[in-house]
Amino acid sequence: MERLGVLGGTFDPVHAGHLVAGVEARAVCELDRVLLVPAGDPWQKGQSVVAAAALRLAMVEAAVADVDGLEATRIEVDRPGPSVTADTLDALATTDRELFLLLGADAVRNMPTWRRLEETKARATVVVIERAGERVDPPGDGWRVHHVAIPRLDISSADLRERLATGRPVDGQVPPSVVRLIREHGLYTAPR
Repeated sequence: MERLGVLGGTFDPVHAGHLVAGVEARAVCELDRVLLVPAGDPWQKGQSVVAAAALRLAMVEAAVADVDGLEATRIEVDRPGPSVTADTLDALATTDRELFLLLGADAVRNMPTWRRLEETKARATVVVIERAGERVDPPGDGWRVHHVAIPRLDISSADLRERLATGRPVDGQVPPSVVRLIREHGLYTAPR
């Protein structure tokens, strides 16, 4: 039985915090691999998404290229319509695979707004990625939950976009291969 982690997000841009979460969850939960799933149409983000889905996927592919056990997938980028977690889990489900949905504490707090939340409960174990002792659980009862603590890294995609827009460095926070893509495509250069 394959133990597959699923780490979704906008990844606008992907950063070291995302990679640390995936690597740590893979080790602690004994996952065979972790898929990073860029949202094709992150409907809850509205107009705040800067990079096109194809570029966000390219950044994730570059970020995980040399990280053992982490992989990028285009499953949501290729699917039309809003990105819905239950749809992604349905597409990844097989009889010989156990799914683990990796979520940051902020995403767990946002779960009541999700589409098809009850269906998500039956499809995967939730792995809550926690920083600095924050402890949250999915809403309601009946969830299979693991908690994984990671070091507190004060990195956010919003802060990185602001840093890039104002010409400040992001080295060490964003993998060098991703920084190259950002520069090649002129991403995040104007204040929003």
